[in-house]
Amino acid sequence: MSGYDKKIAKKYNQDEQAVLFHGSCLDLMRDIPDKSIQLIVTSPPYNIGKEYEKKLKLETYIAQQAEVIKECSRVLSETGSICWQVGNYVNNGAIIPLDTILFPIFHELNLIMRNRIIWHFEHGLHCSRRFSGRFETVIWFTRNRKDYVFNLDPVRVPQKYPGKKYFKGPKAGQYSCNPLGKNPGDVWDIPNVKSNHVEKTDHPCQFPVELIERLVLSMTNEGNRVLDPFLGTGTTIIAAIRHNRRGIGAETEARYVDIARNRIQKAIDGTLPTRPMNKPKYDPKLYNNKLTIPPWKNGQVEPEQLLIFEKQGVFNSEDS
Repeated sequence: MSGYDKKIAKKYNQDEQAVLFHGSCLDLMRDIPDKSIQLIVTSPPYNIGKEYEKKLKLETYIAQQAEVIKECSRVLSETGSICWQVGNYVNNGAIIPLDTILFPIFHELNLIMRNRIIWHFEHGLHCSRRFSGRFETVIWFTRNRKDYVFNLDPVRVPQKYPGKKYFKGPKAGQYSCNPLGKNPGDVWDIPNVKSNHVEKTDHPCQFPVELIERLVLSMTNEGNRVLDPFLGTGTTIIAAIRHNRRGIGAETEARYVDIARNRIQKAIDGTLPTRPMNKPKYDPKLYNNKLTIPPWKNGQVEPEQLLIFEKQGVFNSEDS
């Protein structure tokens, strides 16, 4: 990337391509001028007792988040966006959706909510006393009601019916679809980073790069600054520098800082493996994965499982 110093800075400098700060995001943001960041995107700890967080009382957690969000609002540019990606807080088996808990904090700072984006994925923990969770949310806010950066064309997805035409009116017979693709909508089906994902590290809750790339491309322009207050393994900085933006992030855990530094350097060098944007999801049946073959067709099904499928009407006379 011409015009950039390709070293990874340890402290904030507005001219650096990548800033990886080992410490609290509040300490990092004290050095960032007012209204100088175009996009703030992060996935804060969910306060569920993961190995990298200490579970707090919900009131304490919310107060800590409020302090960070207030500082983020200070450094957010007039045309900028904040994207806060969260899941659920779990308390004695009851879930509390964190986006609903945190929304009032953003609202009180006069930030305008643009979308509540649903990030859907197919793999995760299996629940036995409720339906397994397979989505998280990205709540998107802007400072300005009308004047904010939003570039739709770089994140359009393929049309489902590209040959569709207007059937009446002055445009009858003309193609009705945008040739660049369609708006991806507010439900994003992007694989999460699990054991066989090309981007997997030791972090238990890692962002997929393509999720952040869609936010970076749509909400910033080249040369803009992107900040992640809870950086983890560096994904936000990686998404930023891959598209000629400047990435800044803070992380308190030393081992994740080391992983992030290694991944960011590979991204700068162009050697980091990532899942391409808009790549079709893996279809195990299409690739004849042997795990898709039901064992009951070979007479190996357990009696309890057989009973479940019989109740669901799965079997017919040809299956027996």
